[in-house]
Amino acid sequence: MSQHAVEANFDGLVGPTHNYAGLSWGNVASKSNVHAVSNPKEAALQGLAKMKRLADRGYVQGVLPPHERPHLPTLRSLGFTGSDAEVLGKAASEAPAVLAAVSSASAMWTANAATVSPSADTSDHRVHFTPANLSAKFHRSIEHQVTGRALKAIFTDEGYFAHHPALPSVSHFGDEGAANHTRLCGGYGDPGVELFVYGQAAFNDQAPAPRTYPARQTLEASEAIARLHGLKDAHCVFAQQNPNAIDAGVFHNDVIAVGNGNTLFYHEMAFLEEERVLADIRSRLTGAELQPVRVSSADVPIEDAVASYLFNSQLLNAPDGMLLAVPGECREVASVSRYLDALVAEDGPITAVEVFDVKQSMRNGGGPACLRLRVVLSDDELQALNRGVILTDDLYERLTTWVEAHYRDQLSQQDLADPMLLEEVRKALDELTGILGVGSIYDFQL
Repeated sequence: MSQHAVEANFDGLVGPTHNYAGLSWGNVASKSNVHAVSNPKEAALQGLAKMKRLADRGYVQGVLPPHERPHLPTLRSLGFTGSDAEVLGKAASEAPAVLAAVSSASAMWTANAATVSPSADTSDHRVHFTPANLSAKFHRSIEHQVTGRALKAIFTDEGYFAHHPALPSVSHFGDEGAANHTRLCGGYGDPGVELFVYGQAAFNDQAPAPRTYPARQTLEASEAIARLHGLKDAHCVFAQQNPNAIDAGVFHNDVIAVGNGNTLFYHEMAFLEEERVLADIRSRLTGAELQPVRVSSADVPIEDAVASYLFNSQLLNAPDGMLLAVPGECREVASVSRYLDALVAEDGPITAVEVFDVKQSMRNGGGPACLRLRVVLSDDELQALNRGVILTDDLYERLTTWVEAHYRDQLSQQDLADPMLLEEVRKALDELTGILGVGSIYDFQL
């Protein structure tokens, strides 16, 4: 049954401890900027500016709060004792890599926050959320509890929204959230096809797998989420990511493919079985014909796709077609810039390209698409959520003022052990939960 619906984008507000620790093996950008001095204030303002531009264009834009970092409960669970200052000092001297991990602001990339299935696809006709366990990386594996609290605080009405706990945090069920999941449909309110992309089949030792970098999403995790969300086979396609792409630095599918509506924009190296994947989508897609936009290696080498984050762009409905919101780096890589000019000149579904400056995020390995979680909502569902997180002119001004008041404009690895930083973060987040109206979601508030 079709209903009117919109796709809302919930962007992660960059946290006060945004820093370059190079924690993500397999993420080329993250590793290449390790130990550089970051600018948390600029990063947060860049993210807010992106949200505001899209909100001004009429898109429904929400805000997801950052996490408390450094995360003292994790340090204490690992045996560091004493006052907060003593815990930070001991971690800095005895295990600086651990301190860096529990200080990461990686929750800003909310494409990894959860997998979301709209009510048009689910058996109980509610919107389903499963926070990602992110078990492949320690610094991200500690996110899902607060992510779950935040999602429940925003999508509170159980008549419309269903929340599941994260999958077991083991490698066999490694789940990276919506970064490996996209939805194709005729209209947002129509039943759609949910494309789950995985890097390896954990229980099949003979299945193809990358050799250099780890595959973070498993088939088993994707199948489990489909079951939890009550998705029928007619709504699901499971596709293996090309192992060679992972070894080229494509650590998530959203670094090499993005879909919206009936359009799938992807690189020829995206999928292991490209033709089978397209055929499966076509056989399940109703109300529209699939429009694949395939980018060849001849036009954009895989290395250039990774360097520019061409596919880690937002693909959005526009009045005259679709808008591709790309990071500024796409205009700095010659092959990608040429391709984008040719793309909009064609008579295809993507009719416009706009550049967004998210350089602080890009240096840590996350483009515009990493910064947002897509949630399809009917009119009633949109009204049922906590409206305090929907970006308005007033909320934008309040958040900008909040960032200016609480964020540092320089942060190095040595600063992570500063007890004053922890105090600054907690004060800022306590104020933020009041601004957004989400209640007590952080450990220090409970």
